[in-house]
Amino acid sequence: MDKNTFTGLFLIMIILGVGVFLMKPNEAEIKKEKLTVHQDSIKKGLIKTPAKADTLAKTVAVDSAAMKGPFGGAINGTEQFVTLENADVRIKLSTKGGRIYSAELKKYLTYGKKPLVLFDGDKNTFGLALTASGKNYNTNDLYFKPSNTSLTVAGKDSSTVTMRLSYSPTQYIDYIYNLKGTGFKLGLTIRPTGMDQVLANSNVYSLNWNASLNKLEKDIKQERQYSTVYYRNMDGDVDYLSEAKDDQKSIGDKKMQWVAFKQHFFSSVLIAKDGIAKSDFGVVTNVADTALVKEMKAGLQLTRDASGAVPLEFYFGPNQFNTLKEQGYDLQKIINLGWGPLKYINQFAVLPVFNFLKQFNWNYGLIILALTILLKLVLSPLTYKSYLSMAKMRVIKPEMDEIKAKVGEDNPTLLQQEYLKLYKKAGVNPLGGCLPLLLQMPIVIAFFRFFPSLFELRGQNFLWMHDLSTYDDVIKFSTNIPIIGNHISAMCLLMTISTLIYTYFNNQISGATGQMKYIGYITPFIFFATLNSYPAGLNYYYFLANMFTFLQQYLIKFMVDDKKIHAQIQENKKKPEDPKKKKSGFAAKMEEMMRQQQQVQTKKK
Repeated sequence: MDKNTFTGLFLIMIILGVGVFLMKPNEAEIKKEKLTVHQDSIKKGLIKTPAKADTLAKTVAVDSAAMKGPFGGAINGTEQFVTLENADVRIKLSTKGGRIYSAELKKYLTYGKKPLVLFDGDKNTFGLALTASGKNYNTNDLYFKPSNTSLTVAGKDSSTVTMRLSYSPTQYIDYIYNLKGTGFKLGLTIRPTGMDQVLANSNVYSLNWNASLNKLEKDIKQERQYSTVYYRNMDGDVDYLSEAKDDQKSIGDKKMQWVAFKQHFFSSVLIAKDGIAKSDFGVVTNVADTALVKEMKAGLQLTRDASGAVPLEFYFGPNQFNTLKEQGYDLQKIINLGWGPLKYINQFAVLPVFNFLKQFNWNYGLIILALTILLKLVLSPLTYKSYLSMAKMRVIKPEMDEIKAKVGEDNPTLLQQEYLKLYKKAGVNPLGGCLPLLLQMPIVIAFFRFFPSLFELRGQNFLWMHDLSTYDDVIKFSTNIPIIGNHISAMCLLMTISTLIYTYFNNQISGATGQMKYIGYITPFIFFATLNSYPAGLNYYYFLANMFTFLQQYLIKFMVDDKKIHAQIQENKKKPEDPKKKKSGFAAKMEEMMRQQQQVQTKKK
C-alpha cells in the first residue's frame, strides 16, 4: 500500500468515527425509542398486559354469546366469491351479504379499453334490515353459504345458485340467483323458510341498495350530466331525480315497479314484479372523486307474494332503446329523449328513421349524413317558403327606406303603421321568413337531446373522430379556460365557422341591417361555448345541416327571380282593397296595438 492510499483510508476512518459520535442518540432519545418498540410489541400481541388480557377475554365472551344467538353461525366468516357468467355478463357474488359484489358487461369496454364493470367493491351494498329476538341485523354484514362456487351458462340453458343465510338448521333465508345463457337479466328470489315466528313483521322486508358507479366514459363531467336515479310506478309513470345536483325523494302513496341506477350509457335496474310498497331514493356526487360518477341509493319496502317469496330481477346492460324495450316494464323510458313534443319527435320520427338506416350496416358517420339529407328533403318546402318571404322583404326594402325617410324615426309607432300598410298592399308577410324557421326549431332542439343519448354512437369512429358519442379534442390545454374548458373540438369549430358563413349569406338574402345584423354573428359563438364539450356526432349533424342549407338556398336562388317578385308586388299594390276580406288575427292585433300606441303618444303631446 502506497503512502497516498494509506492517508486516504485514515481520513475516511476519522470521518466515519466523528459521524458516529455526532449521531449517537442521547439518553432521552434511547428511552423514547424503547417505549415506542414496547408499544408496538403490545399492539402486535407480542407482549400481553393484564389489561389487554381482560379485553380479549371480554371479546371472546361477547363472540361466544353472539354465536349462540340469532344468526349465530353467520356472524363470523371468511368472504368468498361466486362467479355467475353467460355470454353477456359476468356477475360476482359475495358470501358476505349474499349480494352482488360486481357486475361486468363482457361485450363492452370502458373508454380506456378496460373491462366494463358497472360497480364493484365494499362501497356497494344490498342488504335486508331484519329484527330478530329484539335485535337489529343487516344481511349485508352476515355470511351466506353458497350452493356452488361458480356457474357458467350457455345457449338456451338456465341455472341457479343459492346463497343461504342460516338462522338454524330448519330456519333460513335463501337468495336464489337465476341466470340464462344469454341476456343482461339476473333473476333473484328472496325466499324465507321457517322465519315467520322469528322475524318481526315478516311479511315486509326493508331493502337498502347502494351503488357507487364507476367512471366508464371519456368525460366524467358529461357522464355525470346524464346519470341519476330513475323509477317507474305501477301505473306506468316514469320520473327521475335531478341530473344536475344532489337530490332525494320519498314516495309512499304509490307502489313502484322498478328503480334504475342510470349512467350515461349503461344502467343497473332492480325490478320488483309485485311492486315496491314504499321507496326512498337518493343521488350524491362526490366531485373530488374522479373515479366514481355518482353514488345512488334506494331504500325499498318489499312485500312477499302468495308463496311467501319476494321475486326480483336485475338488469345490467346498455341504455340502448330497442334492447331496453325488449326487457319489458317500459325500461326504454330510462333514455331521456327530451321534454314535451321533443320526446315524441325523437321517439316516433327520428329514431325509426335512424333504425331503418342502421340496418344497412353503414358507418355511423354516413348514417348521420343520410339522416340529415332525408330531414332536409322533408323540410325543403318550409325552406323554400322562408327564402321566398325573405326575398320579398328584400325587394320592398327600398320602399321601406323611403317611408322611413318620410316619417322619420321619432315616431316609431307611426312608422310601423306605414310599414303594415305597405305589407298589406304588397301582399307580404313580414313574419313569413321566420315562421318556417320556427317550425323547424323543435326538430333542431330534439336532436340536441337525441344524439347525446344515442348509445349506438358510443365508440364509433368517423374521419378523425375516434368516438362520435363524445367530443373530438384535437386541441388540448393544460388548464381550464373560462367558457370553453380544456380543449377545442374540431367538429364544433367547423360547425361554428359554417354557422357564421350561413349567417352572412342569410343576412344578404333577408337584407337585415342594424342590430339584427350583428346579433346573428354573436349566436354562433354562444353555440361554440355551449357545444364544445358535446358529442362530435351532434356537432357533425349541425355542420351538415348548415352545409345542406347552403346548397338548398343556392338551388332556390335559381328558382326565385327578384324582378318577377317586384313585378308581382306592384300588381298587388294596384289591386283595390277588398272590404269583405277578413284580416288575419296577427294583422288585426298588430293594427290594434299600433292604434293604441298612437293614441297614447297623441295624449302625451
